[in-house]
Amino acid sequence: MALSDKLLGSGLLLVASVVFTYYTFWTLITPFLPVDHPAQEYFPSREWAIRIPAFILVLGISSVGAFMGSVLLKESRKRKAKLANKAA
Repeated sequence: MALSDKLLGSGLLLVASVVFTYYTFWTLITPFLPVDHPAQEYFPSREWAIRIPAFILVLGISSVGAFMGSVLLKESRKRKAKLANKAA
């Protein structure tokens, strides 16, 4: 199991490094390149450099909120069941 964990961690680190490098180059370097530069072909328009992270942030916050809501509902149901069992 330890070897597979290391491989998974290495793979995730590699993917994160590639995404970070791509995004950094896209947002910090390409604005200074001319529009007709060949490197511009590998990147979407710059407005997506804001839209994509904003969407991911909203999706992440919504997921955390949904998870917390489901946990709170389950705990509430467990408490009600305990109180009903004690009262009966």
